[in-house]
Amino acid sequence: MLLVTAAVMLSAPSSAKAPQPATIGLFTSLPILWSEASDVAAQLRSAEPPHWARAVLEQQGALKPLDYLALDKPGLGEVRLLVMAQPRALSPQENVALDKWVRGGGHLLLFADPMLTEDSAFPLGDKRRPQAIVMLGPVLAHWGLRLDFAAEQTAGEHDVRALGLTLPVNLPGRLVAHEGSRACQIDRLGLTARCRIGKGRVLVVADAAMLESARAEDAVERARLLDMVLKKLRDQQ
Repeated sequence: MLLVTAAVMLSAPSSAKAPQPATIGLFTSLPILWSEASDVAAQLRSAEPPHWARAVLEQQGALKPLDYLALDKPGLGEVRLLVMAQPRALSPQENVALDKWVRGGGHLLLFADPMLTEDSAFPLGDKRRPQAIVMLGPVLAHWGLRLDFAAEQTAGEHDVRALGLTLPVNLPGRLVAHEGSRACQIDRLGLTARCRIGKGRVLVVADAAMLESARAEDAVERARLLDMVLKKLRDQQ
């Protein structure tokens, strides 16, 4: 009888569902998902290859573009990992939703550049142009951070050490912790901050030069760096 029972158990189809692939949220003003074409028709005709960062993010799971942050609508509540790369300024409601999402266990990788240096096909003032100066002061302050910028810097890409990696920067910002705040660990240059916010984790990089549409010979290395930065967030305690 035991042998018959075991045989039935082995031959019965499993009712367990296969794990669903992770969904990765992307909230950005940079041309990562779409090229800087003038309209949808031009997008479809474009022979420009996809941004190298898109492939890196898609290796993490199904990529979900977000244009508004809210927990009572489809989007933010469906993801566990969110990448914000030079995002537009958030509304008060979006600041509250993002903070609540992180505190509930969300993981956020945030590239916040106070002086974006990448060229754009769109002129100043065009809404399609990437956000030139990140404006996330309210939510950063809520997490005990301030983003400063030293205007006397000399423009030009160069490498710095942070997160145990060599990262390219160009006119980066400097992250500073508010007095008495212990939520974030900031590297000695102030380029990165690793924060524990409630049940969630945040990794802030005060520059977005790493995400520039690099030359083909640089894209492989930048893809490796982005993958490593994402790993630092996943492994963050």
